[in-house]
Amino acid sequence: MDLLELIVEYHKDSERQGPGSVETTLKALSYIPHLNEKTKIIDIGCGTGGQTITLAKNTVSQITAIDLLPQFLEKLTKKAEENNLKDRITVKEMSMDRLTFEEESFDVIWSEGAIYNIGFENGLSLWRKYLKNNGYIAVSEISWLTDNRPEEIESYWANEYSEIDTIKNKLSVIKRCGYNNVAHFILDSRCWMENYYHPLLEKAEDFLKKYNYAPDAKKFIEEFIIEADMYDRFKNYYSYVFYIAEKR
Repeated sequence: MDLLELIVEYHKDSERQGPGSVETTLKALSYIPHLNEKTKIIDIGCGTGGQTITLAKNTVSQITAIDLLPQFLEKLTKKAEENNLKDRITVKEMSMDRLTFEEESFDVIWSEGAIYNIGFENGLSLWRKYLKNNGYIAVSEISWLTDNRPEEIESYWANEYSEIDTIKNKLSVIKRCGYNNVAHFILDSRCWMENYYHPLLEKAEDFLKKYNYAPDAKKFIEEFIIEADMYDRFKNYYSYVFYIAEKR
């Protein structure tokens, strides 16, 4: 059974495909000045577009939303139609590490809980050329909140995402990639538990039934349950952090 098929099936009806909230999207947006109808925003790794719709509802800007998974984009297109936002949201199926836009096409690059797919430093470096000078980038990225962590959670994340690092080191990476740091803030546990883990865990049993408790499906759900449990037990040590920066 294809892992990608399981991921899509499990996540496609969710409001968001990672930790976040309307409030955190709006807070990050508040650090970006001079947004108007000529402003061009790209939402990279948009998923089903929870944050895309929030951006569109709270700006008058043009938004291009890209994702590799057409099933997610279908959901976003439907949401855009339902909210009468189709004239301002353009949806494109595209890989985040192979963008086909002209250089300096966008005033704002947005990416919530997705940059890890190609790596934080790689993403910041790769995307920079698509941003106009003095344009803004806003990304959420998993980060350590403390300098020392219990071995269990340290080794778990070293295995899952080796680029996890402290906020201080992430800020250094941002500078190294050619941006000035504007602001950063930590996503609270509600963004993780109520908005992300709980809705997915509630449908785990139905998901397993659909796949007749196939070993691949069981393994997939078991790993997700472990991830949720890790956050529940070690949330004082890590979270997603929203980083907002300006292209130098």
